[in-house]
Amino acid sequence: MTYQVTARKWRPMVFDDVIGQSHVSDTLRNALTQNRLAHAFIFSGTRGCGKTTTARILARAVNCLNPKNFEPCNECEICKEIIDGRSLDVIEIDGASNRSIDDIRNLRESVRYPPTRGKKKIYIIDEVHMLTKEAFNALLKTLEEPPSHVLFIFATTELHKVPATILSRCQRYDFRRIGLEEIVGRLKFIAEQEKISIDADSLLIIAKKGDGSMRDAQSIFDQVISFCGMTITAKLVGDALNIVDQELFFRVSDILRNKDTKAALDLVQEVVKSGYDVKEFVSGLTEHFRNMLIVKTTNSTHLIEESEVHRKRYGADSTAFVLNDLLRFIKVATDTENSFRFTSQPRFKLEMMMVQLTKMEQSIKIDDLLVQIDEMKKKLHSEGNLSNGLNSFDTHSVSRVVPKEVFEPSVEYKSSQSSPSAQGSNVAVPKPKFAVQENQPRYTFVAPVKKNEEKQTLEPPAVQQNSTIVFSDIQQRWGTIVDEMRKKKISVGTILGETSPLDLINGTLRIACSDDFHMGTLFRNKEILSETINTIVNARIRIEPILHDGGLPTKETFRTTESKQFAVESAPKPTSSIEDHPLVKKLYSDFGAERV
Repeated sequence: MTYQVTARKWRPMVFDDVIGQSHVSDTLRNALTQNRLAHAFIFSGTRGCGKTTTARILARAVNCLNPKNFEPCNECEICKEIIDGRSLDVIEIDGASNRSIDDIRNLRESVRYPPTRGKKKIYIIDEVHMLTKEAFNALLKTLEEPPSHVLFIFATTELHKVPATILSRCQRYDFRRIGLEEIVGRLKFIAEQEKISIDADSLLIIAKKGDGSMRDAQSIFDQVISFCGMTITAKLVGDALNIVDQELFFRVSDILRNKDTKAALDLVQEVVKSGYDVKEFVSGLTEHFRNMLIVKTTNSTHLIEESEVHRKRYGADSTAFVLNDLLRFIKVATDTENSFRFTSQPRFKLEMMMVQLTKMEQSIKIDDLLVQIDEMKKKLHSEGNLSNGLNSFDTHSVSRVVPKEVFEPSVEYKSSQSSPSAQGSNVAVPKPKFAVQENQPRYTFVAPVKKNEEKQTLEPPAVQQNSTIVFSDIQQRWGTIVDEMRKKKISVGTILGETSPLDLINGTLRIACSDDFHMGTLFRNKEILSETINTIVNARIRIEPILHDGGLPTKETFRTTESKQFAVESAPKPTSSIEDHPLVKKLYSDFGAERV
């Protein structure tokens, strides 16, 4: 007898053998019991979860000559024909290779013929999502109203690619991923039947490698048997599958706890020399941190998919890390794993990650810091001893959130109103360590002055007073002001070149403008204009663009910056003008409106 792989040899033959899909098996069995079987089904789910197997069991259950509790007997001639794949009444179609509209036309022609021996003619289309749009459309009418002797069963791993018009004509069954314990139980049963000795840790490794797929787990099981023989241990399974040793991950925990960067780089060297996949190592490290996070959060190990020995180690090692640090570790590991897609040197990324993790500072809770501050404040108010309060305060903790400059001496301006003893000396008068005001909950840190140490004193820069500026100076430098303004903003500089300074009154420089456009442009850019003029003349003056036709303004012929009103012509306006309306005046004064 020729050799068969485990996935085919131990394929489920009845509904009860389908692992992890009891919700589907029970529903189909009840439908057969109540004679409420639909004419079309669609089975969706991940790979290796039992979709095609369930479809074949259903096909045998429908056409079986001697069903047992609405399960196929698998012994009658029709069941044997279906199992061997030679039945004329059960047609399996590969949707990936028979996806055109011509294939569906042939199917529509064949459904008219009744079954040869069974009760129904059953079409099983695997990977149905691969059909073309035209093929789906050609199938719609037949799928909605097929002959009474036809049953359609579709299987797909990508349900979202199936048109909604097809889904609405079928009963949908969602197959779930098979759980880890269910895969372990099935593999253990197969190993007992095959007389294979395998330990629990090996079964767990194979089941995890299967990632929710029974077929994948059984294929890995065959590979391990080929490598190990009839006696399988966890060490041999790791060698056969090149799985990263779990001890490496616990060594990473020790390295991070000790902040040993050199040991971290040595570990990377060991991983690379051992031939482990760097991406798989980082993925396993992420799961390692996740397990510690689960233990830290739940104070239990029942959610960890590891052996009992490793669960105990997770329970012991998780106490060395705080929750926030574990979250940061997972974030860094996840980002590194994602970055492998864009690099040709994954080892460098791994080394950077390990250095970053070892150099990462421990997290501190803001709540704990606030409690320390509150306790210190209470102690200060109760004892009134500021010096003792500072010494007992945890300055190391505060330095993590308070800027460093708070604790360092700051440069002070020399006071002009100093005491007689301090006059004539460059030594600043030392201030107390705390400046505390009564009935004030906040306080200011001032660093103490060391003995025999002088503070640096700086005289504030003297600013030229406006009274010392004569209007003639601005007129002489007007060309320089215009050129400098053109360098900063050429449009404003060009407009400024077409204006002239009018006068300087009380620190306000009035600039004569010929029309509203020039005045409006200078008004909108008066901040940069004022800054330019102040830099050139070394003074602080205000800018006020006004309308001026060449002569001196007489009455209210200009608009001030405070009122932001437009210039008024010398001729009196009619009292009924719209500009006299309060709303229009408000627009002029508050929003800088312009007349167009």
